[in-house]
Order: sequence, then structure tokens, then C-alpha cells
Amino acid sequence: MRKNVEILDSLTEMLKIDKDGMLYACVNFPRFCREAWDLTKKVSIGYSDVERIIVAGMGGSAIGGDFLKQLLIDKAETVVPVEVCRDYRLPAYANEKTLVFVVSYSGETEETLNAFIDALKKKCMVTCISSGGTLTSFAEKLNLPRLTVPSGVAPRAAFPYLFLPMLLILQKIGLISNIEPEVKEAIQTLENVKTKISPETPFKENSAKKLAWEILGTVPVIYGFRFYGAVAQRFKTQINENGKVPCKCEVFPELNHNEIVGWEAPQNLTKIFSVILLRDKTEPIEIRWRIQVTKELIAKKAGKIVEVWSYGESRLAKMLSLTYIGDFTSIYLALLQGVNPTPVKMITSLKQKMKETGFKEKAEKEFAKIIRQN
Repeated sequence: MRKNVEILDSLTEMLKIDKDGMLYACVNFPRFCREAWDLTKKVSIGYSDVERIIVAGMGGSAIGGDFLKQLLIDKAETVVPVEVCRDYRLPAYANEKTLVFVVSYSGETEETLNAFIDALKKKCMVTCISSGGTLTSFAEKLNLPRLTVPSGVAPRAAFPYLFLPMLLILQKIGLISNIEPEVKEAIQTLENVKTKISPETPFKENSAKKLAWEILGTVPVIYGFRFYGAVAQRFKTQINENGKVPCKCEVFPELNHNEIVGWEAPQNLTKIFSVILLRDKTEPIEIRWRIQVTKELIAKKAGKIVEVWSYGESRLAKMLSLTYIGDFTSIYLALLQGVNPTPVKMITSLKQKMKETGFKEKAEKEFAKIIRQN
């Protein structure tokens, strides 16, 4: 398997494997960010008196909620808690003072459609983000605030369209101050990072290609901290979906109270795992010490330990730059294995079997009742 590293220096060979264009989507990540921001400027939002925010979604459509939560969690102006709901039902505390972002790229996710119905029953302030489908149809019939984003890519590749609009919507209703300068700096940072890790950049100069090579044949473990917890989660799920390999993620300092003990296992087991440490040049001293001590303790146990450093000045730029590196790494990992990164056969098979339960049809019937009542 490891003889295939030369494939990462041949765009022709990479595209033979990447038949569905995941590389193309990743290259366009910065452009997607710009488009998402511009599209959201046209959205009209009349909500006020928001006391809490819930992002309802699954998979690639939900991860933006984690980023939103971590981006805002300790900003001085943030007085409204943000939670993410990955389920058929919202928490019991959701009510008419709750702003619910219902996010489903396809518009057909059964869990999210059911959460949407639950939000309506609880009289929440609902805003929908989707490329179309049943969710958009429901939102149109009730004249709810909605953003229809471009279709045609895998939901995980549509991340910019599913995350950044929430920031502008919160700005529009006065829950956060002007964040556009941070968004612009983040997009410029992504453009700069793209030149370093894009498919055209040779392996010897490309940190994402090198990282994919380092973790090939291992089970990656992603360690983040604080607002890089969401990035670690994204790193993990991209390696799962694009790279088609098991992966896990944990967060400092919590991992020092449980996860680290697992490294006491026999070396023939621990050597299977590679560790990716998400780093920041301005990380708090207490976190820096924990990372350093953890590295020393597991150095002889892990198969590999690799550090990946963020780029940019703002928190948003740093989070997105590491995300971008992770996205490219996961695709290069797939290509090294000769695997098309786009298809997700296990998810497709599971969805087919879940259709037999009729939960999506149940949501449609519940919505029909709501329409009749209105």
C-alpha cells in the first residue's frame, strides 16, 4: 500500500480515483465560504428575544453547529447558549424563545425532518438551511426564514454553506456584533493555505499530503482543545467518510483524566494508533504543558505523533484553516488507498434499510396536520 505515495504527485492519477470530484469541492472551499456569506445577505430574519439557540441536524449538516458553539462560547458579548441536537426530538427546554436552525443539506434527513416538526410543535423560532428537498418545501409552505444553498456536492463538502450563514443570521438579529471582518480574514487565510496543500502542490512541500502518508495504515486519534474540539470532530468524521478508516477524537484537558490511561495497553496494540495534535501558537500555557507532557508519556506507545498547526489571526480563521488541512488530508488518505473518497456505501445501505421504518413519512403526515391547523 505504501508504494502508492507517488500517486499524490500526479493530478491525472488522482482524478482517475476521485471520480466524483471531492478534490474539486475541497479546492473550492474558500469560494464556497464567500458564496455562502453573500447568499445569506439576502435572507430576511424578523426574530427577536432569543434566549437560546439549537442547531438541529445530522452528520455533515450538524457539524456547523459545533463550530458555532465553540466559536461563540467565551466571547464577552455571548449571553445566549448554543446547543446541537442530533436526534429526532429537541430537548424539552426548547420553546418559543428558542431559535432553531434546522440544517439538512439534502432536505431529506429523516431525523432532521422530525426535529423540524418538533420545533414547530414547541413554537420555536425556526430557520431552515438546505439545498432543497422536503425541508425547503415545508419551510416555503409556512413562509419560514430559509436559505437555499447550491446543490451538487456531498453534504460534508457543503460545510461552508451550512455553517457561515448561521453567523450572519445571528448578526442580523443582534445576537453577535459585526463578524464580517473575521469572515473576510478567514477566507483570505484559506486561500493562502490552499496554495500550500492543494493537489498541484508537490508532496515534498505539501503538509496535508505528508500527513496522509504518515497516518496511512493506522487508526488516527485526533486530540484538540477548547474551540478545536469541534475541529477535532470534523477531522475525525472526514477521515471516516473520505478516508474510509476508523478514527476517534478527544479533547484536552478531559482526555488527561481517562483517555490517556488507555495508552498503558501493550505496545503491539497501541502502535496501531497514530496521534494528530491540533496546535495553536497562542494556545494557553496550561494546555501547552498538558500537550507536551502527554506527548512525552505516549511517545513510545503511539505508532506516530504528528502536530498540525493553525493559520490566521482570528479564532474563525484558525478553526477553518485546520479544518481545511483535515479535509485535504482525508481525501489524500483515500487516494493513497486507491479509494474514491465520495461514496459512503455503509451510510447509503443504512438509509435504505431505515426507509422501511417510515419515520420520514411520519414527519410528512405530522406536517400535513400542522398545515391543516394553520
